[in-house]
Amino acid sequence: GFYDSCRYIRDNWSTHPRCFLMENNNQKRNIDPQKVSAEKLNGRFALLGVVALVGAYISSGQIVPGII
Repeated sequence: GFYDSCRYIRDNWSTHPRCFLMENNNQKRNIDPQKVSAEKLNGRFALLGVVALVGAYISSGQIVPGII
């Protein structure tokens, strides 16, 4: 279950795919700073959309007010 996956990630942290994406210590990659800032902005707008969706659902009981 959930605890087994957490234990697997904890024990095999250096081989976990997310660790490969986030670490830049052993790899000689040059990531364009503009791409990094674009991805951060994209994530922030996605979270803003989720907050707006939850707010609309709480206030009206509908996911898209007036349509559904």
